[in-house]
Amino acid sequence: MKKTFKIYAVIFIVVMLILALLEVNKKETVSWRKNFDVNEKSPFGLFVFNNEAKDLFKNNLKKTEEAPYDYYSQRKKEAHNIVVIQNELDKESWKKILDQVSDGSDALILSNKVPKDVSDSIGYYDSDISFAEQNVLKLTDKQYQNDFIQLDKFPSGKGFSYIKPKVEVLGKTVEKNNSDQANFIKTKFGKGNIYIHCEPLFLTNYYLLKPGNQKYAQDVFSYLQDRETIWFVKKNTKMSRFFMRFVLSNPALKYAWWVFLGGLVLFIFFNTKRKQRIVPVLEPLRNTSLDFVKSIGNLYLQEGDFHDMMAKKGQYFLNKIRMDLLIDTQHLDADFANKLQLKTGKPMEMISEAIALIKKGQDPYANVMKEDLIRMNKLLDEIMG
Repeated sequence: MKKTFKIYAVIFIVVMLILALLEVNKKETVSWRKNFDVNEKSPFGLFVFNNEAKDLFKNNLKKTEEAPYDYYSQRKKEAHNIVVIQNELDKESWKKILDQVSDGSDALILSNKVPKDVSDSIGYYDSDISFAEQNVLKLTDKQYQNDFIQLDKFPSGKGFSYIKPKVEVLGKTVEKNNSDQANFIKTKFGKGNIYIHCEPLFLTNYYLLKPGNQKYAQDVFSYLQDRETIWFVKKNTKMSRFFMRFVLSNPALKYAWWVFLGGLVLFIFFNTKRKQRIVPVLEPLRNTSLDFVKSIGNLYLQEGDFHDMMAKKGQYFLNKIRMDLLIDTQHLDADFANKLQLKTGKPMEMISEAIALIKKGQDPYANVMKEDLIRMNKLLDEIMG
């Protein structure tokens, strides 16, 4: 076993031990999210109500995760009760519910998320009526005067800001510093009745487990007739069938599982990186043209033929003048010098001296020195620079 692998193994074991100690000593946090999930045991889930619902409805309750639109499109029902608890439904489903109520069914809606077009057709407007941290829910019927529930954890503060005259108020929100506001109403709709309660929080685990609060919930549902009741529950309450559901549902096991997978990925990454083959170094291709030019230059220097080198340098310069500046180089006279001076912007003295040296290189009988070649090369580079 390699030394580096042993080091990684020790680091991984130490990290796992530290994480295990932190997990053991970690305090369980309580989620106060208002999920209204029938399988949730958190404070604002409906686990308790879901277990007590059969007795509350005398075993005449049917739960379904289908949307009301799908449910009623596939079957015809006689008059019955409809229950919806904080469930966001589509407009077509709301329309199906209203059609059932119009035919004689009763609907109990415990939600503060009823679409505005539906609430308008029923006959009320809802809004935020309170921002107090605590309030009390009471029913208006005298036989229920002693049954109330105090909301001391995150009440929604929802209520009915406007109610049509034919709508009956069944419950209200009571506060110390504000006037009472309606939160539970009843209205006739066709042959049936619609009950709207805009504070479903009283059905959650946190409040139903407090002594005495169950009576208020029983009073609210007592307005429904003793007949079959359909409860449309939220779709996300279905139990997962994933083979890892037990591990992923337990926070400690889920945390350990992801740490294990992360460690495995790191091990594979570092292990494969160590065994990667060496990438060969590729030498760049040599510029043979540059070597050829250097060889020719050295040859001329060794021969000392400065006259021939001046002639070739002048020939190259004149060719560049023709190609780049489009100047005729057949006659190296004053006209040529003026054109070259205008296009390059160099002093006329420099241009005249360069032309003289080019002519000297072209003269086969001229006596050319090394200094002439150096001076000519410098002048031509400056002119075309």
